Amino acid sequence: MSGNSASEDWWRTSIIEMQPGMIRYHGYAIEELIGRISFPAMIWLMLKGELPTDGEADLLGTALMAAVDHGPQAPSIAIARMAMTCGVGINNAMASAINVLGDVHGGAGEQAVSLYNAIAARIDTGAGFEEAVGEALERERYVPGFGHRFHPVDPRAPRLMQVVRDHAAKGTVSGRHADIAEAVEAAIERRKGRRIPMNIDGATAVIYAELGFPPELCRGLFVLSRSVGAMAHAFEQMQQGGRNKGPIPRNLIWTYDGPPERQLSDPA
Repeated sequence: MSGNSASEDWWRTSIIEMQPGMIRYHGYAIEELIGRISFPAMIWLMLKGELPTDGEADLLGTALMAAVDHGPQAPSIAIARMAMTCGVGINNAMASAINVLGDVHGGAGEQAVSLYNAIAARIDTGAGFEEAVGEALERERYVPGFGHRFHPVDPRAPRLMQVVRDHAAKGTVSGRHADIAEAVEAAIERRKGRRIPMNIDGATAVIYAELGFPPELCRGLFVLSRSVGAMAHAFEQMQQGGRNKGPIPRNLIWTYDGPPERQLSDPA
């Protein structure tokens, strides 16, 4: 292998081809795409290598826009605002917010897609619908995508499900994962004796599963969505000013539950 070839093959990608005066994404020249496809369609192209239908791009965009923000009571948004009061740039504030989107805060969508896919796979092996749902719930200590610590009913979820149903009627998606998610919701209610409604993560997971995105990408898609809220709050905090704002007002003191005051022993 020549020196030039070794250098050129250090990175290999099918995503972008670039030379002086030429930029192509999965074969499409950027100048052909500009002004002709939407941002959700570009996300689809980058992740899947092909252009989506108008319906697929519209449904993806709907999921992305629905989860952009949940206010400073969400840790990621609060952290973005606190970071801005520490004198960092807006990119640092956004990165700080994104870095806390983990399994607990930000990962439920990915987990819900895995749950829906597992139920679908079990049905494909011959299990009955209710049987497959019941088996999946037996394995879950915490069912991702259902219940909300703030909203008795998450106002985003029913509307998202209606949009999915509308697209299923038009043939954009099958509606299979929507059926599975609603069956999970019903099974939880039977087991708990009370309704625990689907939340934003469960509903957007339906969309991502219907569109064929693997679970691992679904957390990344949520990060893209929530980045918009983090940016907006960081910029607003920049305009409001403030220095070194912590998680609680400075006139409030945290609870201390350590030893009472004590003294050092006499060195003598």
